[in-house]
Amino acid sequence: MFRRLVSGELIILQWRRSQSSKCLRLLSCNSVIGPDRGQDLSREERTVPTERVRLVHTHIGPADNTFVGYLFLVLTRTKFTKQKRVCKVILDRFDQQYGQELGPLWPSARAVLLNPGCWQYGVMLNRFAAVSEVKQRLQGQGFVSLLPHTDLPLNSSLCFIHPSPVRYPSPPHRQGQLKPYYLMNAASLLPVLALGVEEGDRVLDLCSAPGGKALAILQTADPALLCCNEMDPHRRDWLAKTLESFIPQSLSSTVTVSNQDGRIFGQSEAGMYDKVREENGHVFWLFSGPGGEQHGAVRLRERARLPTLQTQLLRSALAAVRPGGVAVYSTCTLSRSENQEVVEAVLNTCPGVELQDLEEELALPLQEHFTFTPLGHTPSLGHTPSLGLLVVPQQGQTWGPMFLSRIKRIY
Repeated sequence: MFRRLVSGELIILQWRRSQSSKCLRLLSCNSVIGPDRGQDLSREERTVPTERVRLVHTHIGPADNTFVGYLFLVLTRTKFTKQKRVCKVILDRFDQQYGQELGPLWPSARAVLLNPGCWQYGVMLNRFAAVSEVKQRLQGQGFVSLLPHTDLPLNSSLCFIHPSPVRYPSPPHRQGQLKPYYLMNAASLLPVLALGVEEGDRVLDLCSAPGGKALAILQTADPALLCCNEMDPHRRDWLAKTLESFIPQSLSSTVTVSNQDGRIFGQSEAGMYDKVREENGHVFWLFSGPGGEQHGAVRLRERARLPTLQTQLLRSALAAVRPGGVAVYSTCTLSRSENQEVVEAVLNTCPGVELQDLEEELALPLQEHFTFTPLGHTPSLGHTPSLGLLVVPQQGQTWGPMFLSRIKRIY
């Protein structure tokens, strides 16, 4: 484990030197990259050449009866950002696809997605921790409440945002204390708002890692059960650690973690839940990882298979919902084939379900903060609500991408 002990540019990180001694393996807690833009990379291991870091001081000594080595580094976030390279093969595909699907919104969305320096961040307060000082500090720095509307299900002080891309520091780890806030893309709250969890509900978070939306659910109400499902072992471990950092032990019987295949979850626990959230969008792929352009081509082939998987997961989510309950489907992609077309396919093949409109409930009250694009209606379904809401990142409103749709189980 690691802990960030100070703020600003002085960062304390646990480290170990590779066998070649040409690089350091860093466990970084304040690199902010990716769709969740907060704790999502808090445990990611990075390789940084030794010439990129400045060793200020080292200390080896007892800590909880163990020996821990720390590096004191003067390291700016800009240096991490410069490491990222755009994957041209993916960007070319996005230009072709989203230029058609989003029209005039794509050039500005493209500029935002390619410039992490302009991204805005939301600070979600944790009601299970002492947050009064954090709230005062946020307000003093110009952060404002995202949800001042009394008719929305969340408390108005739950999440704070800043009109500029101000980086609030990641919450420190303190032994025996819950973290007071969670950094996130504020659009990630929209599926939770749409879910509308009420006290006593049985809730299923079908693809739950890394856990930000599960935490948001617990900020809105006291469900009788919140089942956080994640099949992938690595992501499930990540999910469990997130929950442990924010949720008190007293909720251990209420909040459970399972490892079922989401595609068959609805068969094994049919009709057992009041509310189900299902999300399975591809990650932020514009920047090259190991393998560069070749790896980008592999990702595009994987991406082509996602709509089939997402359709299976949404059908499973609806099977797990009791009659009268709802399922919210969301993704962090702009892709029509993974968004509207998945919803349309499920509506056309699953009897006893009904699409619900989210425009008046969410889009209109929150249009000051989010750029929603109209998705139109489905001719094959006759006069129906829009297939969902799509949040497109724009300058000054860099939240998203986020698609969400709500479907009610009638029988």
